[in-house]
Amino acid sequence: MNYFAHGLRFLNEPHFLAGTAVPDWLAVVDRRVRLRPRKVAPFAETPRTVVGQVAAGVLQHARDDLWFHRTRGFAETTSLVTNLFRRQLNGDPRYRTGFLGHISTELLLDAVLIERWPELLDRYYAVLDCVDPEAVQQAVNRMARGTTSQLASFIPLFVKEQVLRDYVEPRRLLFRLNQVMRRIKLEPLPASIEEVLAGAREMVRERVSDLLPAEWFGVCLAGEDGLTDAVE
Repeated sequence: MNYFAHGLRFLNEPHFLAGTAVPDWLAVVDRRVRLRPRKVAPFAETPRTVVGQVAAGVLQHARDDLWFHRTRGFAETTSLVTNLFRRQLNGDPRYRTGFLGHISTELLLDAVLIERWPELLDRYYAVLDCVDPEAVQQAVNRMARGTTSQLASFIPLFVKEQVLRDYVEPRRLLFRLNQVMRRIKLEPLPASIEEVLAGAREMVRERVSDLLPAEWFGVCLAGEDGLTDAVE
């Protein structure tokens, strides 16, 4: 899962919502800092504190990733998307097509959810704008193995840049995907991948309820209104 899929059920809980984003934020700003569920869990026992709310969000992220990556929908969709990349790139060994299939499925799932409920993306950013970045960083440093000084300044930048809005347009999504590729020192993708991303988005759209099954996600995505009702 990516940011929006992780967080959109929790738009009434600012620091919990921030917690669902913390593992991905750390992957961007300070990969040395790791949050282990076993170490985080005791902090979630104080739910009325900022650290307790952030901890609960981090644990939610970990639980969601665990079931999400085990779903049949994820396995089948990533396989199809990986094959699109492999064909377009002609098996070029400079590109890790399995990784591309995995990450693109997650980013495109966010894109499909944003297309369906754009007003919830507005709310997502508005809620994150209410969190105390320094308090979130302090919470992370209490829970993590290692400490970071980079997170507090990154959170308002994340809200300002609103990167998730770029996911719905293939050209902008490719730009964001290439930022990831550079960050992990992989070869940037050519412009022809825009066509792959457009086709992959249709695959993800068709499988959204299999990628986020109601019995695990907690919300039925088969209809148009279920998610909106769930976060009111």
